[in-house]
Amino acid sequence: MKLRYLIAGLLGLSSLEAESPNILFILSDDLSWTDPACYGNELFETPNIDRLSAEGMRFTRAYSPAPICSASRAGILTGKTPARLGFEFVTKNNPGFQPVKAPLRSPPFTLNLDLDEVTLPEMLAPSGYRSGFYGKWHLNQHHKKYLGWSPTHGPPNQGFRESIEEFGSHPYQYWNRKPERSYLDLKDGEFPIDKLTNHAIDFIKQKHPAPFFCMVSHFYVHDPIHTRIKWLNDHYLAKIPDSHPRKGVVAQYGAMVTSLDHYIGELLKGLEESGKADSTIVIFTSDNGGHPNYAGNAPLRGSKWNLYEGGIRVPFVAKWKGQISPGSISDHPVTSLDLFATFAELAGADSSTAGDSLSLLPIFKGETDIPGDRSMFWHFPYYHPERGFDEAPQTIGIDDGVTSQTRPHSAIRKGEWKLIWFQEDNRTELYHLAEDPNEAANLSDQRPQKRSELLNELKSYLKESGSRMPEANPDYSTADQ
Repeated sequence: MKLRYLIAGLLGLSSLEAESPNILFILSDDLSWTDPACYGNELFETPNIDRLSAEGMRFTRAYSPAPICSASRAGILTGKTPARLGFEFVTKNNPGFQPVKAPLRSPPFTLNLDLDEVTLPEMLAPSGYRSGFYGKWHLNQHHKKYLGWSPTHGPPNQGFRESIEEFGSHPYQYWNRKPERSYLDLKDGEFPIDKLTNHAIDFIKQKHPAPFFCMVSHFYVHDPIHTRIKWLNDHYLAKIPDSHPRKGVVAQYGAMVTSLDHYIGELLKGLEESGKADSTIVIFTSDNGGHPNYAGNAPLRGSKWNLYEGGIRVPFVAKWKGQISPGSISDHPVTSLDLFATFAELAGADSSTAGDSLSLLPIFKGETDIPGDRSMFWHFPYYHPERGFDEAPQTIGIDDGVTSQTRPHSAIRKGEWKLIWFQEDNRTELYHLAEDPNEAANLSDQRPQKRSELLNELKSYLKESGSRMPEANPDYSTADQ
């Protein structure tokens, strides 16, 4: 199957080149649903994301495939849930199991995205799309360094014709060299050069004989939370009240959010300069919810690593001149998995390999063909944090500034109802999101019929998709409690 997609891409075959738009897909890392100003943030400044929203459509109920990096990215690239892929956690250096003393043992680590899976660039290749990838991959066993691309499972092995491994200006680029952590000599309003962004712009400005697919996968705003831009850090320190318990780190985090926004602005400017802006659809989203120590995710409960709304609700903005009405807002529940079927319909390509993706084109065009009560599924059969689990708080709250215990669990959303099933004790939580977006009132006891209906559907999906489930931990006993 891989050979067919490769040959088609090399030949540049396409029956819809004139009608198919270019695709610019911008993915941020750990950006909270409430971090951009256009989503209501009154502290962080994101003028470029705000402008993208004003010129396109902003989704208020968009979800990531998973509450964690690798699993979410695997889902986005294939249109399949991590449950179906058997890729539910982050990649590791070596195979094995989580070193957590707990009643259940999570499935063994998945180290690489299977080469047999059809990815976005491979799906688009038969329609003539030339694909480029720039930024964070995180879908293979770490090679030589943290997040290093594998020579056998990196972007070039998964359908991308052009790709450059680059950290850009993110702290990953300099963090291991302590002298480079000092402030740079920058004027007010000036940002460091971001090579990652520049490589993507160079790709966009090339003369492509057919439409292009460019995926820009930022490392921002993943920790380490740090900025070398003194004027921007000072700006946020002045905005944050002295009474704020995390003033210093929030200022640094705010500087990272605004830096991400700046590089998105440079990317959009490069697209305009290329003369291809009018023939390009732009999608912006995040891989999962925000880190609780920095983003908070309020008013949503939870964070990265768990399946409460704060862990999986993400910003999602789409712009397509002449097709998407400027300033439009959609409250329709959607997921980043839907990008696979959406891009396939744009290209006239085959999306049959994606088992969990629905095209968003009807929503983009103001129609409502996607069922409002569609079932959406998540599966996280792991524990977190892996180190210090016993010392972490047990209760997952709202904007409490701490990383709490996450235990193996799965979730389903159908219409306004959401059910979370915890595998350790077979416990469920049921929420009506329209009335309780903060997930504060567990209605499992009050609505037993709805609870049973959703739990049965969730378990059926997990069984049908061949999901890996946590099992009794042979190394655990009650003495470990």
